[in-house]
Amino acid sequence: MSSSALAGSDGGSERTRPLEEAEKVGKMRPTAVAILGPTATGKSALALALAKAWRGEIINCDSTAVYRGFDIGTDKVPEAERGGIPHHLMDIADPTSEYTAAQYARDAAAAIRDIHRRGALPFIVGGTGFYYRALTRGLFPGPGKDEALRRRLHAIAGRRGVGFVHRMLDRIDPASARRIEPRDLKRMVRALEVFFLTGRPLTAHFADTQSLIPDVEVLAFALRIPADQISVRVTHRVEQQFARGLLEEVRSLLAAGIPSTARPFGGLVYRQVLEHLDGVRDEAATRALIAQENRRYARRQLIWFRKEPNLVWLDGPGESPETLAEASDLLARAIPLHQSHRHRA
Repeated sequence: MSSSALAGSDGGSERTRPLEEAEKVGKMRPTAVAILGPTATGKSALALALAKAWRGEIINCDSTAVYRGFDIGTDKVPEAERGGIPHHLMDIADPTSEYTAAQYARDAAAAIRDIHRRGALPFIVGGTGFYYRALTRGLFPGPGKDEALRRRLHAIAGRRGVGFVHRMLDRIDPASARRIEPRDLKRMVRALEVFFLTGRPLTAHFADTQSLIPDVEVLAFALRIPADQISVRVTHRVEQQFARGLLEEVRSLLAAGIPSTARPFGGLVYRQVLEHLDGVRDEAATRALIAQENRRYARRQLIWFRKEPNLVWLDGPGESPETLAEASDLLARAIPLHQSHRHRA
């Protein structure tokens, strides 16, 4: 189904509303394009095709792909397959460091400015909705760490379980509880810390923030495909990851001295592989679990992006000629002639 057939409750098209806004202000403001959506929907394929046609440069928006060495499990497009299109904010952080959403927002805003200075079109590409929101809607500075409070919350988790901490968060900040995985104790503790120190939930603070690129008009596409197709694509991708050497990649990272507690090892795919290498389950069960967790992650991503304002939804995989044609048509309408980046030299 084409996005033109999708209508909101007010009768307006999900496609035309944000597009009309882009057309109104795009004549005066530089443009960036975002390609977002759940995992395994073909975001990279669409981004590469559009960037080639529109003299674009790609800015990574995946929270694990920023780390060096974590390649196969994040499905980074190999250098040889990028068609000479520059990629930014990929492989920029040491695996033992903690690269935050706030840091991403600053770095992405700087990359957008640099790309515009070169006369090219920035494409923000990925599925980490929190990173995208940090860039386009801002993050509040937040209170500093309260180590005593954190110790108390960790002690509660130790006594009552991580699920109890998640239920605590759900009572005071349901939006954060929906966004944060029930097993992500670190982020739950931070959300609770903000509430107890400020008296306001984290999501209330987010509502008061501002974009780091207020002078840039962002035309944001979001890809979605049916759940059964996501399932097939995810299963195929997991098989490809193992065939490309996912286990060897993890073993090499560990052999290089990267501790299993490093932040990128806590992400999807890598967490399950570490458990396999520790003997928790065999390879077949690990593959099945990764596929299952990917399907769940895709559902959470879809819920997140549905709440993101001003997205242009495209129904179809990113590598589909129909999806590419529709996105190209919308870009041609939204970007004024004096900003045109058509046809890479």
